[in-house]
Amino acid sequence: MRFRSAGYTPLMLMAQTCALLGFSCYAVVLAPLQDEWQLSNLQSGLIASTFFLGYMLAVPLATALTDRVDARKVYLVGGLSASCGLLGMGLFAHNFVTAILFMTLNGVGLAGTYMPGLKILSDRIKSGELTRHIAFYTAFFGIGAGLSYLCSGWILHNFGWRYVFSVISIGPFIASLIVLFLIPPLQHARWHGPFRIYLRDIFPVNKWILVLRNKKASGFIFGYTAHSLELFASRSWIVAFFGLCAAVSGESFFLSATALAGCINFFGVPSSIVGNEIALRVGRQKWVCFVMIMSAVMGITLACSTGQSWWLIVALAIGHTIFIMADSATLTAGLVTSAQEDIKGAAMGLHSLLGFGGGLVGPAIFGFVLDLTGSRTSQISWVWAYAAIVIWGVLFVIYERRRGWVN
Repeated sequence: MRFRSAGYTPLMLMAQTCALLGFSCYAVVLAPLQDEWQLSNLQSGLIASTFFLGYMLAVPLATALTDRVDARKVYLVGGLSASCGLLGMGLFAHNFVTAILFMTLNGVGLAGTYMPGLKILSDRIKSGELTRHIAFYTAFFGIGAGLSYLCSGWILHNFGWRYVFSVISIGPFIASLIVLFLIPPLQHARWHGPFRIYLRDIFPVNKWILVLRNKKASGFIFGYTAHSLELFASRSWIVAFFGLCAAVSGESFFLSATALAGCINFFGVPSSIVGNEIALRVGRQKWVCFVMIMSAVMGITLACSTGQSWWLIVALAIGHTIFIMADSATLTAGLVTSAQEDIKGAAMGLHSLLGFGGGLVGPAIFGFVLDLTGSRTSQISWVWAYAAIVIWGVLFVIYERRRGWVN
């Protein structure tokens, strides 16, 4: 079965959705695991963060390989790694340390699928507006994360947390099958002769320096870092936040906390796609700065809404998600189009490495601030925790405007 050009995009969207089904599993089971294993908020946040640690450890190698071999091969290994990490979490994890090990392996799997999946598209799409394909690909991250909340919540409610990870491990495996059987290899292999990869290929520091010297490209990378810190911290703790809101107000939400989190994530998909279209008209840099300020405002407002009616909390959570995601595709598309062609793979690797570095520290910062200012049951602690993750976007805007990144 063969497809041409844009025909690959729907297949990669399907694959990415399946690969991301394990993305929100831990966020869904965070509260019951915290109670069962007697974890502090910092420990709970660190388990979420080690998912991104695994990503950061593997993504330099994964992206370096996509400059040497067909990214399709890297994707297959990534999908299998994610399945093993999820299955191990469901069958063998029993405390803080074992959870860290398997969540790290799960993150390694994401490193082998997310950016290599984007490279599969960019290597094969040679006509039309590439940024629109990129916009759909990055936006579908929200589809996968949203379905992960919904599926994980349903499994947790009916079978327990171990089944959440065990059943969801099928998703990345299916993603690997889609790429294996429906995405054909590149016609011209990238590598001929003995295969060797050196430390300089995994950590191409010289190329990264060239990328960072490009003011336009580096701005999108720094913006993606601040964006990811806020996004992944929010996604990791949103289910627990809804649980607090219900307890404080004494008013039941119209859906479970996990179903709400999943449905709200879907609003990020059109937001990312439409945001990219707006950015094409008003300018990417201006749009990114506007969105980050609005996201910070919405995040603090959401944190202050505990004790209010459920419809207001849900509306504010939707608003926060919309603004978090409104610059997601713009940041990645901006990097891809502004980086030099001969170092594009290295630029994408650095973009992903620093971006998910933000994802690494975000959930841990959130949990640390909760412990520092009170506890998971303290309303003011949640305000401080949200402030600790949205402030980075504000600082990014101030910094980039001062160095003239905004046209």
